[in-house]
Amino acid sequence: MKYLIAGLGNPGSKYVNTRHNIGFKVTDSLVEELEGEFSTEKLARVAKVKHKGRTLVVIQPTTFMNLSGKAVNYWKQQEKIPLENVLVVTDDIALPFGKLRLRGKGSDGGHNGLKDIQSVLGTTKYSRLRFGVGNNFRPGQQADYVLGEWTNDELFHLDEHINTSKEMIKSFTTIGLPRTMSQWNGK
Repeated sequence: MKYLIAGLGNPGSKYVNTRHNIGFKVTDSLVEELEGEFSTEKLARVAKVKHKGRTLVVIQPTTFMNLSGKAVNYWKQQEKIPLENVLVVTDDIALPFGKLRLRGKGSDGGHNGLKDIQSVLGTTKYSRLRFGVGNNFRPGQQADYVLGEWTNDELFHLDEHINTSKEMIKSFTTIGLPRTMSQWNGK
């Protein structure tokens, strides 16, 4: 069984520690834990790792957030991965910091990366793990907030939430979406 795990973010050192790049942070940690290594390939940094007999094709699009769909679709087709085995990891301002929510479908919620994936795939029926980054910003300051760096308090708790995210991803690949959702959502 093969799975495509797409961590969303923006390439480049100036974005490394921003809220918008939590998808990269989670997938970096997952690949490191599963003793893999990223290489730069077409449209993405790619790592192929194993977990309990499954192959996880982990990608970090190099297309910038707003064009993530191109990379997700390319690697989905390249690796012949069915849509139900695709999981996108992204930030979400509608959730409080550290709150994690796994869904099998849904709207883009105004998130440009999800909007592009939905547009390219032609469906909203793909799994996504939303990582809450909170919404502690004034009207009109959303872009500055998500492209801003974590506060010291957030950094203190970040690894704990990243570790939970990794457990949810591994669970998705072993026991499936419904059981993972009932086990982890709401915690």
